[in-house]
Amino acid sequence: MSWGMAASATLHCLTGCAIGEVLGMVIGTALGWHNVPTIILAIALAFFFGYALSMRGVLRAGVGFKQALKVALAADTVSITVMEIIDNGVMLAVPGAMDAGLNTPLFWGALAFAFLIAFLVTMPVNKWLIGKGKGHAVAHAYHH
Repeated sequence: MSWGMAASATLHCLTGCAIGEVLGMVIGTALGWHNVPTIILAIALAFFFGYALSMRGVLRAGVGFKQALKVALAADTVSITVMEIIDNGVMLAVPGAMDAGLNTPLFWGALAFAFLIAFLVTMPVNKWLIGKGKGHAVAHAYHH
């Protein structure tokens, strides 16, 4: 199991998480929500888009929806959970980041930093999972 494969799996996970996180932050901010409901929405959307991206590849391999969902859940749940804990934790830890607003460099810089830290923490988790035949190893069989 290589670090390259772990990095690829983590980048795949980060893509779905980032789409959901950004969309959740934009919606929550646009609606004037406080931090907690905004973060809950961002996390829910991160899981949705993370699973959706995994399912897309599995569905293209000819697998039915129910089985593709099972594969996505097995492949991504731990990775997305770790990534969400880390990136939201970083956002909350950066002073003023959650209250900075979408039009500020502080918000976007903190979010980019949060994604970087989440990637670096999640990559060894994915390496370990794939080495055990779990995580993205479950979905990898459908990508060839």
